[in-house]
Amino acid sequence: MTTGSADQGSRFLDAQLHLLDRQVLDVAGIPVAVVDDLELSDVPAGGELPVDTPPPVITALLSGPVLGTRIFGGRPPKSRRHRTPWTAVSKVGVVISLAIPGETTDLTWTERWVRDHVIARIPGGRHDPERKQNDGSTSKGGGS
Repeated sequence: MTTGSADQGSRFLDAQLHLLDRQVLDVAGIPVAVVDDLELSDVPAGGELPVDTPPPVITALLSGPVLGTRIFGGRPPKSRRHRTPWTAVSKVGVVISLAIPGETTDLTWTERWVRDHVIARIPGGRHDPERKQNDGSTSKGGGS
């Protein structure tokens, strides 16, 4: 399978080796998802590709709640999968980096919901606590 666009050259990737089960980081380096499946272009369903056919091109990364389907079998419904367009991918390495912030995707909607509806109701949950630097002037341990 190949990746690339008109402005960047094509690159051959092994989906299982380079993409599936890889961590996805947003532009700030914050984890937003794990790649569970891929969306490919021009692949006939259920058939083999003829020899002269060019390899398929990745159009999107798919993520979502797949733990239950891995344990019990089956596939998650399409409505439960989150689609990240391949054009949003900036780098493929040990992790997959996106060129967009995670807040703009549906990948982190559960985190945002918990933050806004649960954590925000806890006293002090609306801000980061102030952290004081230890300047070494305080004594540690018991006295003399």
